[in-house]
Amino acid sequence: MVGIENKRGMKYFLFGSLYFSEGLMIAITTVATSLYLREKAVSIPLTTLIIGIVNIPWMLKFVWGPIVDYFIRFGRKTFIILGGTLTVSCMFFVSFLDPSASLLPFTLLIFLSHVGIGFIDVSADAWAIDVSTEKDRGKINGSMFAGQYSAWALGAALFPLIGSQYGYHFVYLINALLIFLILLFPFIVKEGVKRKVKEKIASLVIKEFKTKTVLLIVLFSPLVFMNEGIMSFIIPIYMRDGLGLSDVQIGFIAMILPVFLAVGSLVGGVITDKIGRKSALYLFIGLNVVFVASLIFADTWWKLSLIYGIIGFLMGGHSTVSCALFMDVTNPRIGATQYGIFTGIANVGLNGAGMITGSLAVSLGFARTFLYAAWVFGPALLVLYFIRVKKGIERS
Repeated sequence: MVGIENKRGMKYFLFGSLYFSEGLMIAITTVATSLYLREKAVSIPLTTLIIGIVNIPWMLKFVWGPIVDYFIRFGRKTFIILGGTLTVSCMFFVSFLDPSASLLPFTLLIFLSHVGIGFIDVSADAWAIDVSTEKDRGKINGSMFAGQYSAWALGAALFPLIGSQYGYHFVYLINALLIFLILLFPFIVKEGVKRKVKEKIASLVIKEFKTKTVLLIVLFSPLVFMNEGIMSFIIPIYMRDGLGLSDVQIGFIAMILPVFLAVGSLVGGVITDKIGRKSALYLFIGLNVVFVASLIFADTWWKLSLIYGIIGFLMGGHSTVSCALFMDVTNPRIGATQYGIFTGIANVGLNGAGMITGSLAVSLGFARTFLYAAWVFGPALLVLYFIRVKKGIERS
């Protein structure tokens, strides 16, 4: 067994690889499943609704987190392995279904696969909080998001190519195999000392969520991620229905976003550890408002590619910094629960905004939808102004 407490490289690799599995599921849902459903003549509003439904487990982290914390004596790694097993199994079975004939079972299996990923996510986050400090939290988050976005990029490019050549059912089978291989690494990693005492989760949560800073972050978290939901849901559909691109073309352009998300995550992690959380957030979000609004001029593939890459870089930066901020104020005794609540509510904003994006595009058009995506950053910046976080707070 390999210990990671004093090995930064191993920390980055472990958490980056776990988030890599999450990125594969993002690519499966927002790119492969989106294109697959449109291929089967499922309407745009129903397609984005289904994508939103299967992503609901990401909003339920406040459910998965307490389970992981309550059974703390089993450690974080146990739930990573159990969650991964559920995801791999569901991806295997969904590969045998045709959504045009079995839409409900198809949707249910992908939903359950995200439940498994939800357990991987909250367990990995809690484990990262356990072994990190304020000084390296930004870089750890950078490695996690870089892993997630790298997988998203890989899937965005390869899944449509494989799907168009061999059928999308084969894509789900390949995804199951890749996640299975990723899960082999945690088996050889030593988790370290596990707490044997059950935490009084309810009382600790109530105490934490009575503070002004925590309540403001609860409000901030969904607002800052709404833009990402709109972008990830609508852009593949815009490329197909707005620009008339083929699935293979869409796949290669779609990978631009996560590639630059990965770069932005790494840069954002370094920057925020140097200049602080709020300063970095003002920088990345402020610039992103401008470039998201400029999508109204993206009427060719090359204009879209250029703007999309810049948006991805800035989005990766503010996502990493936001999550580092969440970790700063999380009590490690309820790491999976409290951080899970922060990120679960963030996913309510991300997924909720994404779910209605198809209806917005149909009723308002793509251009106005892009302007709306830029506007949603306004309330996030307003709330951020009132957040005050003291440096150097380490709790046990």
